[in-house]
Amino acid sequence: MTTGEAPIIGLAPWLETPPGQYLLAWEQAQLDEAVADLFGFHALQMGLPQLQGLRANRMPNRWLACGAFGAEDVEAGVAHALCCEPEYLPFADQSLDLVVLPHTLERAEDPHRSLAEVERVLRPEGRVVIAGLNPVSLWGLRQRGGRLARWAGMWRHQPCYLPAAEEWIGYWRLRDWLRLLNFELEVGRMGCYRPPLSTQRWLDRCAWMERLGAHWWPVLGAAYFIVAVKRVRGMRLVGLSRSPRAAGAVAAPASVIGRWPPSRSREAPSGSPSTRTHTEDT
Repeated sequence: MTTGEAPIIGLAPWLETPPGQYLLAWEQAQLDEAVADLFGFHALQMGLPQLQGLRANRMPNRWLACGAFGAEDVEAGVAHALCCEPEYLPFADQSLDLVVLPHTLERAEDPHRSLAEVERVLRPEGRVVIAGLNPVSLWGLRQRGGRLARWAGMWRHQPCYLPAAEEWIGYWRLRDWLRLLNFELEVGRMGCYRPPLSTQRWLDRCAWMERLGAHWWPVLGAAYFIVAVKRVRGMRLVGLSRSPRAAGAVAAPASVIGRWPPSRSREAPSGSPSTRTHTEDT
């Protein structure tokens, strides 16, 4: 049915466009560098299978979880995934060493609760890695301008520059949330300083703005990247422990589709889906 309005582009199709590929390449490089030297036993990536957030990590048990907003990727053939929502992770308290959230919070129904759930499942000194779009940027300005023009009756048949999101979470706002949940910022940076252009040719021509933007307007990058460490007051860590912990809260159920990527280790976190649900052959 024709409504006269422009179609709303999703994140997955948008990532196949030139600006989407540009953003994806920058975030992949940041993730590879950040997770390469993080040690532990259990790691989780929540959403966005187009971004291989754990490929450079060496933890034996790595999971890819897709919620309702990632169902289309699972149906398209993305295997080794765990279906759950970011607000209800099917893991016991303090059972994971690393959680990666690539554009997860800005598409979650309750981003604050999702972040609190990450704090619950992380071990002390565990890390959360977050990538998101910066609303205070040239890309964000073009997005708001496009929405205003459509509201005024202009360019209704043209989609907005960026994909639709439930809520854009600013960099400084997210830092406040992390501080309230006893996370300590370890890495915080921005990137993607090229203007909001739609063609690869013009994006390549503006490559010189990367170094200039990082020097002169570092807080105006189109995307931000954060690594935060969970701190627990009064606790002194001596070493990593493989012994299961008593769960303080009941973990949410989930449907296990497979392991991502396949690992030689058969060990799974206490309360993980592999110990409480059945496994379906894919």
